[in-house]
Amino acid sequence: MPILAREPDRYPENLLDDPPGREPAPADDHEAPRWKLVYTRSNREKDLCRKLHRMKVPFLAPVFPQRKRSPSGRVRTAYVPLFSNYVFLFGGAEEQYDAMTTNTISRVNDVPDPAGLLDDLKGIDTLLGSGEKITREQKLEEGDAVRVKTGPFKGLVGTILKRQNERRLLVAVDFLQQGASASLEDYEVEALY
Repeated sequence: MPILAREPDRYPENLLDDPPGREPAPADDHEAPRWKLVYTRSNREKDLCRKLHRMKVPFLAPVFPQRKRSPSGRVRTAYVPLFSNYVFLFGGAEEQYDAMTTNTISRVNDVPDPAGLLDDLKGIDTLLGSGEKITREQKLEEGDAVRVKTGPFKGLVGTILKRQNERRLLVAVDFLQQGASASLEDYEVEALY
Protein backbone atom coordinates (compact mmCIF):
# COMPACT_ATOMS: atom_id res chain seq x y z
CA MET A 1 0.00 0.00 0.00
CA PRO A 2 1.48 3.40 -0.94
CA ILE A 3 2.17 5.98 1.73
CA LEU A 4 -0.21 8.92 1.47
CA ALA A 5 0.90 12.53 1.37
CA ARG A 6 0.34 14.66 4.45
CA GLU A 7 -3.34 15.39 4.99
CA PRO A 8 -4.95 18.21 6.99
CA ASP A 9 -4.51 17.61 10.72
CA ARG A 10 -6.79 20.49 11.76
CA TYR A 11 -9.77 22.50 10.70
CA PRO A 12 -9.84 25.43 10.42
CA GLU A 13 -6.16 26.00 9.69
CA ASN A 14 -5.99 28.85 12.24
CA LEU A 15 -7.64 26.85 15.04
CA LEU A 16 -4.77 27.48 17.47
CA ASP A 17 -3.95 31.01 16.23
CA ASP A 18 -7.36 32.34 17.21
CA PRO A 19 -8.30 29.68 19.73
CA PRO A 20 -11.92 29.19 20.62
CA GLY A 21 -12.90 27.88 23.99
CA ARG A 22 -10.44 29.85 26.12
CA GLU A 23 -13.32 30.66 28.44
CA PRO A 24 -15.18 27.60 29.73
CA ALA A 25 -18.72 27.18 28.46
CA PRO A 26 -21.46 27.20 31.10
CA ALA A 27 -22.04 23.68 32.43
CA ASP A 28 -25.79 23.84 31.84
CA ASP A 29 -25.44 25.02 28.22
CA HIS A 30 -25.10 21.81 26.20
CA GLU A 31 -25.27 23.68 22.88
CA ALA A 32 -22.24 25.91 23.66
CA PRO A 33 -19.06 25.03 21.78
CA ARG A 34 -16.38 23.43 23.94
CA TRP A 35 -13.31 21.23 23.61
CA LYS A 36 -13.89 17.48 23.62
CA LEU A 37 -11.39 14.65 23.61
CA VAL A 38 -12.47 12.02 21.10
CA TYR A 39 -11.16 8.48 21.47
CA THR A 40 -11.32 6.78 18.07
CA ARG A 41 -11.66 3.18 17.12
CA SER A 42 -8.33 1.48 16.49
CA ASN A 43 -6.24 3.31 13.85
CA ARG A 44 -9.14 5.48 12.67
CA GLU A 45 -7.71 8.94 13.55
CA LYS A 46 -7.00 9.95 9.95
CA ASP A 47 -10.32 8.60 8.73
CA LEU A 48 -12.12 10.69 11.36
CA CYS A 49 -10.06 13.75 10.41
CA ARG A 50 -10.94 13.41 6.73
CA LYS A 51 -14.64 13.17 7.57
CA LEU A 52 -14.58 16.07 10.05
CA HIS A 53 -12.70 18.21 7.50
CA ARG A 54 -15.38 17.50 4.86
CA MET A 55 -18.13 18.36 7.38
CA LYS A 56 -16.24 21.53 8.45
CA VAL A 57 -16.24 20.50 12.12
CA PRO A 58 -13.32 22.12 14.04
CA PHE A 59 -10.73 19.54 15.13
CA LEU A 60 -7.04 19.02 15.83
CA ALA A 61 -5.07 15.79 15.50
CA PRO A 62 -1.31 16.60 15.50
CA VAL A 63 0.85 14.44 13.23
CA PHE A 64 4.61 14.16 12.93
CA PRO A 65 6.86 12.79 10.20
CA GLN A 66 8.20 9.29 10.75
CA ARG A 67 10.88 8.04 8.38
CA LYS A 68 11.33 4.35 7.67
CA ARG A 69 13.27 2.33 5.16
CA SER A 70 11.23 0.08 2.90
CA PRO A 71 12.33 -3.49 2.12
CA SER A 72 13.64 -2.22 -1.23
CA GLY A 73 15.86 0.30 0.57
CA ARG A 74 13.91 3.49 -0.09
CA VAL A 75 13.41 5.94 2.74
CA ARG A 76 9.76 6.81 3.09
CA THR A 77 8.13 9.44 5.24
CA ALA A 78 4.75 8.77 6.77
CA TYR A 79 2.80 11.30 8.82
CA VAL A 80 1.57 9.50 11.91
CA PRO A 81 -0.70 10.75 14.70
CA LEU A 82 1.20 12.08 17.70
CA PHE A 83 -1.55 10.90 20.05
CA SER A 84 -2.66 7.44 18.96
CA ASN A 85 -6.44 7.09 18.86
CA TYR A 86 -7.09 10.69 20.03
CA VAL A 87 -8.55 13.70 18.21
CA PHE A 88 -9.43 17.05 19.80
CA LEU A 89 -12.85 18.30 18.71
CA PHE A 90 -14.25 21.79 19.23
CA GLY A 91 -17.97 22.27 18.99
CA GLY A 92 -21.38 22.02 20.52
CA ALA A 93 -23.97 19.27 20.47
CA GLU A 94 -24.46 19.50 16.68
CA GLU A 95 -20.75 19.08 15.90
CA GLN A 96 -20.47 16.21 18.37
CA TYR A 97 -23.47 14.51 16.74
CA ASP A 98 -21.89 14.98 13.28
CA ALA A 99 -18.66 13.44 14.55
CA MET A 100 -20.51 10.47 16.04
CA THR A 101 -22.15 9.75 12.65
CA THR A 102 -18.71 8.99 11.15
CA ASN A 103 -18.67 5.53 12.77
CA THR A 104 -15.03 6.02 13.79
CA ILE A 105 -15.48 7.07 17.43
CA SER A 106 -15.35 4.88 20.51
CA ARG A 107 -16.13 7.58 23.10
CA VAL A 108 -16.12 11.33 23.73
CA ASN A 109 -14.85 12.98 26.93
CA ASP A 110 -15.07 16.53 28.24
CA VAL A 111 -11.82 18.44 28.70
CA PRO A 112 -11.60 19.55 32.35
CA ASP A 113 -9.19 22.48 31.75
CA PRO A 114 -9.74 23.96 28.25
CA ALA A 115 -7.32 26.87 28.77
CA GLY A 116 -4.57 24.50 29.94
CA LEU A 117 -5.25 22.20 27.00
CA LEU A 118 -4.90 25.11 24.56
CA ASP A 119 -1.57 26.10 26.08
CA ASP A 120 -0.33 22.50 25.84
CA LEU A 121 -1.52 22.16 22.23
CA LYS A 122 0.17 25.43 21.23
CA GLY A 123 3.43 24.13 22.71
CA ILE A 124 3.08 20.85 20.81
CA ASP A 125 2.30 22.80 17.62
CA THR A 126 5.44 24.93 18.03
CA LEU A 127 7.55 21.82 18.60
CA LEU A 128 6.11 20.06 15.55
CA GLY A 129 6.52 23.17 13.37
CA SER A 130 10.19 23.61 14.25
CA GLY A 131 11.48 21.14 11.68
CA GLU A 132 13.54 19.35 14.35
CA LYS A 133 13.46 15.57 14.71
CA ILE A 134 10.55 14.71 17.00
CA THR A 135 10.17 11.67 19.22
CA ARG A 136 6.77 10.58 20.49
CA GLU A 137 6.72 10.23 24.27
CA GLN A 138 4.09 7.86 25.61
CA LYS A 139 4.57 8.26 29.35
CA LEU A 140 5.79 11.32 31.20
CA GLU A 141 8.73 10.95 33.52
CA GLU A 142 9.63 13.13 36.41
CA GLY A 143 12.17 15.82 35.63
CA ASP A 144 12.92 19.47 35.98
CA ALA A 145 10.44 21.97 34.58
CA VAL A 146 12.25 24.39 32.26
CA ARG A 147 11.71 27.33 29.93
CA VAL A 148 13.77 27.50 26.73
CA LYS A 149 15.93 30.67 26.57
CA THR A 150 17.37 30.44 23.06
CA GLY A 151 17.02 28.57 19.81
CA PRO A 152 14.00 27.50 17.77
CA PHE A 153 12.00 26.56 20.90
CA LYS A 154 12.52 29.89 22.70
CA GLY A 155 9.70 30.53 25.17
CA LEU A 156 8.42 26.95 25.34
CA VAL A 157 7.88 25.45 28.78
CA GLY A 158 8.53 21.76 29.20
CA THR A 159 10.34 19.06 31.12
CA ILE A 160 13.88 17.82 30.69
CA LEU A 161 14.24 14.14 29.82
CA LYS A 162 17.33 12.04 29.25
CA ARG A 163 17.11 9.50 26.45
CA GLN A 164 20.13 7.48 25.28
CA ASN A 165 22.60 9.94 26.87
CA GLU A 166 20.86 12.86 25.15
CA ARG A 167 18.98 15.71 26.83
CA ARG A 168 15.54 16.33 25.39
CA LEU A 169 12.77 18.89 25.94
CA LEU A 170 9.42 17.23 26.57
CA VAL A 171 6.31 19.23 25.73
CA ALA A 172 3.21 17.35 26.78
CA VAL A 173 -0.55 17.43 26.95
CA ASP A 174 -0.85 16.70 30.66
CA PHE A 175 -4.48 15.64 30.30
CA LEU A 176 -3.38 12.69 28.12
CA GLN A 177 -0.02 12.04 29.78
CA GLN A 178 1.55 12.02 26.30
CA GLY A 179 3.64 14.46 24.33
CA ALA A 180 6.61 14.97 22.05
CA SER A 181 10.28 15.71 22.67
CA ALA A 182 13.19 17.24 20.78
CA SER A 183 16.91 17.34 21.44
CA LEU A 184 18.41 20.42 23.12
CA GLU A 185 21.49 21.56 24.99
CA ASP A 186 21.64 22.51 28.69
CA TYR A 187 22.64 26.09 27.93
CA GLU A 188 19.39 26.64 26.02
CA VAL A 189 17.14 26.31 29.08
CA GLU A 190 16.51 27.89 32.47
CA ALA A 191 14.89 26.16 35.43
CA LEU A 192 11.38 27.18 36.51
CA TYR A 193 10.85 27.57 40.24
